[in-house]
Amino acid sequence: MSNTRAYMDWNATAPLLDEAREAFLRLALMEGNPSSVHKEGRAVRAEIESARRSIALALNARPASVVFTSGATEAANLALTPDYRMGRAALTIGRLYVSGIEHKAIFEGGRFPASAVSVFPVTGDGVADLAALDAMLAGHDKSSGLPMVALMLANNETGVIQPVREAASIVHRHGGVLVVDAVQAFGRIALDIEALGADFLIVSSHKIGGPKGAGALVARGETMMPSALIRGGGQEKGHRSGTENAASITGFGAAAQAAASDIDTRTATLAARRDRLEAAMLDIVPGIVIHGRLVDRLPNTTFFSLDGMKSETGQIAFDLEGVALSAGSACSSGKVGESHVLMAMGFDPRMGALRISFGHSTSETDMERTIAAFRRIAGRLTKADAA
Repeated sequence: MSNTRAYMDWNATAPLLDEAREAFLRLALMEGNPSSVHKEGRAVRAEIESARRSIALALNARPASVVFTSGATEAANLALTPDYRMGRAALTIGRLYVSGIEHKAIFEGGRFPASAVSVFPVTGDGVADLAALDAMLAGHDKSSGLPMVALMLANNETGVIQPVREAASIVHRHGGVLVVDAVQAFGRIALDIEALGADFLIVSSHKIGGPKGAGALVARGETMMPSALIRGGGQEKGHRSGTENAASITGFGAAAQAAASDIDTRTATLAARRDRLEAAMLDIVPGIVIHGRLVDRLPNTTFFSLDGMKSETGQIAFDLEGVALSAGSACSSGKVGESHVLMAMGFDPRMGALRISFGHSTSETDMERTIAAFRRIAGRLTKADAA
């Protein structure tokens, strides 16, 4: 970032890593279609398969279970379908159950009709209510097919980490399938698909410092897979047709390798910075609401509300102060609307809230600039209230 601005919106997109940029540019200049059998095609194919192995290693998954897509939204729409196959046999999913705080890419229900989607609640801290989920699954109509549950690993707005391992136990006890949006968690906390018990993970390149335009659906096995969303030439073993975006995929692989390196140390460093930031904010405005502060969260995320501050005006105010942050999910063409996450947590959705998110290359100067901007903006709000 420039010397006069602080980029604090990593949850929207992380800055491109040097190694990811180098990999992307190298592949962009390589000739050859990865499906071609000649030397040039085989060279591109080898790069894609190397990236597949890097992503699988970072998630403790099998390389053969990594299906590349154009991003997390496509991966979600691939996974969320009533039509699956178990080997050669057809497998029907009767209903999709989603938490009230899922990203819109999940919340929309993918290829399920709206009538086949149910929403289960979360607590006031933004944690999935597993007792309510258990009760809903107990009442599932098994004659319609298997239940599917979508529960994110970490919320994109609050950063609250969800009890996925416990949810997996409940879902599997009821014979269901668990799809986990791990987009925000990947690269920020250690991930292991086997330990989580998720049947599918969704990950994205640009959230971990890779190029935009690549994502993946990662399965825990290879037997149960969704029907293809994009049909055609049969690439990705028929799971996702279309010539692979080799440059973005290779950059994705480089970013995944970097993300998995020494992650525990980086997580601890980020958490310490977040705690110092929030302590300063609480010192400036003791009445500030930091959503999810009392439960486990991502180490890089602070989602807060100030009395009298609307999301849009707050975002503009920080921007004018030289701090780039957001009002939550960056998926609505710049629109700042009411947060369905806050509403699911029991807050008035009209409550203004802003998200600060940062990463490994965020400097102490960036943190100080953010705190100084917060102090000035909060001070103006206090003066306006007094007037």
